[in-house]
Parts: sequence; structure tokens; C-alpha cells
Amino acid sequence: MSDTRPKLLIVEDDPGLQRQLRWAYEDYQLFIAGDRDEAIEMLRAETPDVVTLDLGLPPDPDGTSEGFATLAEILRIKPDTKVIVASGHGARESALDAIAGGAYDFYQKPVDIDELGMIVRRAFHVHALEQENARLADTAPEDGRVLGRLISGAPEMMKVARTIERVASAQVSVLLLGASGTGKELLAQGLHDASPRRGGAFVAINCAAIPETLLESELFGHEKGAFTGAIKMTQGKIEQAQGGTLFLDEVGDIPLALQVKLLRFLQERSIERVGGRTAIAVDTRIVCATHQNLEEMIVAGSFREDIYYRLAEIVIRIPALKDRPGDPALLARHFLSRFARDMNPQVKGLAPDALAALDAWTWPGNVRELENRMKRAVIMADGKLVTAADLDLDDERAAGGEVVNLKAAREMADRRAIRRAIARTDGNISGAAKMLGISRPTLYDLLKQYQMQG
Repeated sequence: MSDTRPKLLIVEDDPGLQRQLRWAYEDYQLFIAGDRDEAIEMLRAETPDVVTLDLGLPPDPDGTSEGFATLAEILRIKPDTKVIVASGHGARESALDAIAGGAYDFYQKPVDIDELGMIVRRAFHVHALEQENARLADTAPEDGRVLGRLISGAPEMMKVARTIERVASAQVSVLLLGASGTGKELLAQGLHDASPRRGGAFVAINCAAIPETLLESELFGHEKGAFTGAIKMTQGKIEQAQGGTLFLDEVGDIPLALQVKLLRFLQERSIERVGGRTAIAVDTRIVCATHQNLEEMIVAGSFREDIYYRLAEIVIRIPALKDRPGDPALLARHFLSRFARDMNPQVKGLAPDALAALDAWTWPGNVRELENRMKRAVIMADGKLVTAADLDLDDERAAGGEVVNLKAAREMADRRAIRRAIARTDGNISGAAKMLGISRPTLYDLLKQYQMQG
């Protein structure tokens, strides 16, 4: 039986540490090399995804030259390898140089097995994410685009897209159910574009965004003089959708009294404008959406059962972003490309910690939240890669609540508080220090300690 465990290569010349690490990493296929030549030979033969690399290798065990040469050669041969470097020689300077040279992470000797184990696990996780995202990008049609402008590579959304394509040609009302920000209007537009009505107008109205007193006029239109301020005849959204598609977003917010009038339109396919007496025939398709549970609203008496069955001839449920594997990174790359072009052209991609954070975050605001975070991240990014910190996802929330120890938790909290204080004082260090309740020199020390820019 073939061994399916992930492959880990340890490049370490200390026999005692080799034995210790071999015992600690039984969950991996383990390969151990004592110098650069052995490391490169095993890299070519076994293609491990993660490598731990001691920078102090022979023939320069007291320096770092051989370790850096090994790092460069590993990344030249297999650029997607996650290399975790270790050094006891000028650890901070060496670590920064190694990261700049393409290393994934570092740890300082003497080795803490638990800490190193966590870094290794995350390296494998990030590598798997990158491989899956690359696979999705290769297999998703038109660079992730399905059903017009919808971008997804997740099987759950592919199923939704196929369902919409199948019902597009049928003359049935469609109800889209999903949380806010999941792309219901985009899907409704895709349904319209795939239907025989694509030559007509796609007219959308958010029923929750319009005051109850104005919603009737917005939907049905009004005649001149129908009410104070009605200085001319105005067509409503239903009439504007003649020959096309009417999209009623947040249909659960339509008040009961207006539901009666809407039901009459659905039955008779004609309307009367507010203040009018003439029936106007309207041929339009109805697509609705809501984040509410309409069946519970029917039981509660706030939504009519008869109108529900008129609107919900076909019900399509839209999965939340957290339930669409690979889509956060796929969408993030799309938004990055779009925003960087105009806002920060130096930004070219996503850092490994950003990819991990995108995958771990639960996205309560779904795609709308992701879009907003990416816009902010592109603007705030200092380098070529957007980081988890740029996304404001670099704390314990992005790691599923995992906090390694009190020191790590303190650093996470410090970083968040400092970022917010500096942002709220428009970069004024004195003001930020006052807001934080510390002295300006203390804030400068923290900025230096956490390698944050003031």
C-alpha cells in the first residue's frame, strides 16, 4: 500500500536533533539530509512540499552561507516548496534575509518541538490551499467565470449555476434564498441573460431599501396628481420590466397590504398605477430573493402563503461563502487585480498568510465583505503582496480561534490595538500613544518590536 502521508524534508547536520525530529514527526513521510547535496538529491527524488532547513550547514556550520545557498537552490528547483529556516546565528537578521529570499517562515534555535510542529502544520495547510486554488483556477471556465459575471470554482456554486441555466428558459418564477452578500442579484442577472427575455430590461428593486410609504409607487408607478409631489406620470418598476425580468430583492420586506396588490398582479398580469383606473397589461418574469425564512414568516403571519407559492415555483438556495471551498482565494485574486489596477499598481498577489487567513475566516458578510476587505487591503499594502494584516485577518479570529500561548495572544492584541489607534489618529504617533494610554517612546518600542510601520 502506498504511503499517502505528506512529505517533509529535514535538512539538519546535528545527529541528535535529527533523531529528535524523526521521533516528533511520525505523521509525515520523513526524509533527512545532512548537507546541501543530500538535500537537493532528496528534493529531486521525493518532491516534498515542506522543508525545514538549518542555515548552519557544512562546510559552513558556524555561518549561514551554505544554508542560504541551499534555500536558493530548493526554490529554483521547486518554487512552490514551503521552506522553514532555522538559525542560531544572528537569528533576526538571518530570518529577515531568508524571508526576503523566499522562505515561508523561520524559527530560532534551540528548537521548541511544539512551536516548530505548529509552523510545519500550517506550512502544509498553506501549500494545500495554494495547490487547490491553482487547480480551481485551471479548471474553472474563463478564469473562474460561470453564468456571466459570477466567479466561482466551488462545486456547490457550479450546481447552482447549472440549475439556473436549466430553469432560465422556462416561464416560471424563481426564488433565490441566501444570506446577504452571497451574490443573489448577480445570479438573477445571470438568469435573465440566459433566458429568452435577455433582449428586454433587467429591472431590480430592493424592497428593504425603500420606505413603506414609497414602495407602492416604486413598484406600480403613479399618475400625475396622485399625491402631493406627483407632478407627472411615472412608470413603476413592474411596468419598466415589460418584456424582461423584474428582480424583487428582499421580497420578505414587502408589507402585507402591498402583498395583496402584488398578488393581484401575479394572478392577472396587469397593474393599475397609483391614482389610476386603467389596467395595464405587463409581460415580465419575476425573480425574487431574500435572506429571510419565508416559511417561518408565513407561520408568523407576516408573509402571505398564496403569494409565496406564486413567487417560489422554483427555489434555489445559495451557499454562504464559507461553504464554497476555494472561492475566497479565487475571488480575492479577482478583486485584487481589479482594485490594484487603479488604486495601487505595485500590488501583484497574495502572501501565504493572507491565503491561510482567507481560508480560515468565516465570512459573515460573504462576498460583499470579501470585496470590501480586498479594496482596503490593496490600498493599505506596503509591498507587492497583500498580507493577512492588510486584510485585518491576522489575529486569532482568522485561525479559527486558535491561540498558541499567552505571549502570542498578547502580541495579537497589541498589533490590533496599535493598528486601530494609528488609523483613527491618521498616523499621528503622539495621538495614538495617548489613545492607547502609553508613552510615545513605548509605542515606538512596540512598533520596532513587532516590525510595524508607524
